[in-house]
Amino acid sequence: MVELPRINVLGVAISAIDMQQAVWCIESWVEQGTRSYVNVCTVHTVIECRRDPNLRRRVNAGGLATPDGMPLVWLGRMHGHPASRVYGPDLMLELCRRSAERGHRHFFYGSSPAVLDDLVSNLALRFPGLRIAGSHSPPLRPADAPEDPEVLERIDASGADIVWVGLGTPKQDLWIARHRPLLRAPVLIAVGAAFDFHAGRKAQAPAWMQKAGMEWLFRLAHEPRRLARRYLLYNPWFVVATALQVCGLKRYPIETDGTGSERGAKASSR
Repeated sequence: MVELPRINVLGVAISAIDMQQAVWCIESWVEQGTRSYVNVCTVHTVIECRRDPNLRRRVNAGGLATPDGMPLVWLGRMHGHPASRVYGPDLMLELCRRSAERGHRHFFYGSSPAVLDDLVSNLALRFPGLRIAGSHSPPLRPADAPEDPEVLERIDASGADIVWVGLGTPKQDLWIARHRPLLRAPVLIAVGAAFDFHAGRKAQAPAWMQKAGMEWLFRLAHEPRRLARRYLLYNPWFVVATALQVCGLKRYPIETDGTGSERGAKASSR
């Protein structure tokens, strides 16, 4: 398998790729039956990884850690990689669009039953012929709680090729790593707020704000109580920490537990 480049962002091996490469990699796993998982990574993901070594190892062990946040794209370009943003909601749309022609089956895990109903209905209308294997809304529980075996059996029985997991970071990232060995679906993808966006429950930032790296400001304005800590405390910490890393004043080794996938892009430190 071709190894895609990664960069070291505070000890997290972020894939320095674009949307086309991400889609190619995921579809190749599906076609070859290679079991792996994808973490759609933002600045929030990286900071949660710094706070939790177990989470960091799990993300580093995955097949892809896509640069969802623009700061991660900019860092990739600083390292000489022509990376572009692999935005989780756009990744979902592109894979669903192509799957309508290729016949790949999708399962949606997370959020509430109402959101899942709207998500499935909207995707089916947008992509005629899309094969939706099923969906499941889990109960609220700790991030390290094991899944009900009956739910895992249901996902397997659905014949899903791609399982989308929308539980929020870090819960969704831990879920896909923990349950990767237990599911037959080739690809598990932790995709964040894409469920709410495509269900029509939350508004997305305008394209110009996304390209300018200002999506966080749009989301903060819409959900100040939920997101204030994430953006007003974590973002400045990220800027300072990455500046120290770029200047060579602090080093962050890449750690992995090696259990994330049968195959995947090799993580390398720079």
